[in-house]
Amino acid sequence: MKWKSFLLCTWMTATTIGQVAPSTPPTPQIHDEMLVSTSWLADHLHDKDLVVLYVFDVKDTYRKAHIPSARYLQINDIAVTRNGIPNELPDADKLKEVFENVGINDRSRIILYGERSGLLAARAYFTLDFIGLGAHTSLLDGGLEKWGNEKRELVAETPKVKKGSITIHAQDHLLVGTDSLFNLVTGAKAHNTVILDARPHNEYTGEKLSEDVTRAGHIPGASSLYWKELIVSSENPVLRPVDELRAIYTKAGVRPESPVITYCRTGVQSSFDYFVAKYLGYAVSMYDASFFDWAREDRPIEKSK
Repeated sequence: MKWKSFLLCTWMTATTIGQVAPSTPPTPQIHDEMLVSTSWLADHLHDKDLVVLYVFDVKDTYRKAHIPSARYLQINDIAVTRNGIPNELPDADKLKEVFENVGINDRSRIILYGERSGLLAARAYFTLDFIGLGAHTSLLDGGLEKWGNEKRELVAETPKVKKGSITIHAQDHLLVGTDSLFNLVTGAKAHNTVILDARPHNEYTGEKLSEDVTRAGHIPGASSLYWKELIVSSENPVLRPVDELRAIYTKAGVRPESPVITYCRTGVQSSFDYFVAKYLGYAVSMYDASFFDWAREDRPIEKSK
């Protein structure tokens, strides 16, 4: 009887453990290919099919000095005003024309850097990811700032570019619309999606009104993750170490299994949160119309301290 009791106890304990100790989701895998170092780029500048793009707002910065062979891409060509909302994605045909004009092909290896501590490069990454070229694209870690601090070569000449040819494969799942996000936020069923607000914290809380936005605050349930928290500094805009980045996203509520949606004022700052979330291996999409559109109608808004 004692032996039978022992077996029964052992079986019940094992069964109980199996019920209360579910397996922990594995940590998402880092996508190292999304980031290249200045030393890597220096060694590969003359690779066949390599396309280096400088993403700018003011062209004078490109004319003064840029990385050898780098071509230029104006942010206004890939972020347009639509239905009164700034920085929206253009139509697929327009994006095809823009990227072919800078010499991109389906086989191109694309490296991005640009103004505002890498922010505009991140927006270009999201755009290329949306049209199906994300797997071919990386950001230059530290951008022109790091390249210049290392006294690497800079030139003023504009390279001759042969028009490319690309095939658009729109990744519609990467783009979240206002109605879809509204239904998610106001739905009766609980969801485990984490919504990240990439604006400065005082705009998230509602202490400060975002530029040209009609109301202050944030989308209900969203967490604050100001994009500049992800880099070392504006003067040295390299990404923070992976363990620090993971800790920042975890603090914002992101878990290995969490779908993530990023937004900001008009979809530029959120591109950086998007890029880093994808780099860390999270399933991420972006609400491109962002708070600018959310606040235009009578949608719910939260404020916090």
